[in-house]
Order: sequence, then structure tokens, then C-alpha cells
Amino acid sequence: MPEENGAAAATPPVQPKMQILAQYIKDMSFENIAAQKGLGDGDPTPDIQVQVNLDAKKRGQDNQYDVTVKIEVNAKTKEGGKPIFLMELEYTGVFQVENVPEEQLHPYLLIECPRMLFPFIRRIVSDVTRDGGFPPLNLENIDFLALYRNELARRAKAEAGSQVGTA
Repeated sequence: MPEENGAAAATPPVQPKMQILAQYIKDMSFENIAAQKGLGDGDPTPDIQVQVNLDAKKRGQDNQYDVTVKIEVNAKTKEGGKPIFLMELEYTGVFQVENVPEEQLHPYLLIECPRMLFPFIRRIVSDVTRDGGFPPLNLENIDFLALYRNELARRAKAEAGSQVGTA
């Protein structure tokens, strides 16, 4: 028996392996509503709302996945709620993911992969808002683990609600 334990201890655990094969802007729009409507009433203090959605899809090749982070930034004046600008960005990474157990793949794709893409997304949002005539918007860090957990809780609640309604 000691030999079995020794052999098991000598085998190192297989580490997950992730590689970004490509990353690109899938879709983007920026609307400078303040300029279009001629909002020239001084320096409006913005109220900025950021929404984040995630999507992951298997590609045709083994162990390859598309992971898309969708960001919507909606800026309005704090007083009056007049729209200032709206930005929508879909940013996709093509990932090669190996050595991740099947039951852990979904959270891995929706937590770790977006975490790798986020610095690039932050730079794009900053550049586009600056080039749109506003101070560069530096997005706060996004807790993708909390986002994932909130989505699981929302789905569980929706499922429980639909089961109660059918009973």
C-alpha cells in the first residue's frame, strides 16, 4: 500500500491551460447624444451606468471557445437625466482551453476568460469615450466571479418561479 500512496503523490496534478488565440471587436457603437442634441448647458455631471453580459460558445475545433463580453455604458446628466452618450461594445476572445474538467468548464469560460479580456476592453472604452469628446472613462474592475454567481442565482430563482407557476 505505501507504494500506491507514493505513486499517487508523485503524480503532479494537471494544471489548466489557457491560450488566447485571437481577440477582436465583434460589434461597437458610440452615440454622442449631447453633441447631436446640442446639450451645451455647462459641464453636466454624468451618472454612468454600466451593464455587462457574458457569452461563451464552443468552436468547431477541439478545446476552442469564443467568449464574448458585452458592455453597455449609458451616461446621463445627474440633474434631469438627459442622455449624454451611449456606448455598446461586444469584444470576443478565441480561447484554447485544456485540462479543465467538464463540470468546471462553464465557470472557467465565464470567469477566467473575461478576466483576461478585460484590460483590452477597458482601454477601448477609455479611447472611444475620449475620442468622442469626453474625459476618458476608466472602467472599474469587474468581479466576474460575483457576476457569474449572480447569474446562477437569477436563473435558479427564475426556474423556481416557473416551477411554482406550473404546479
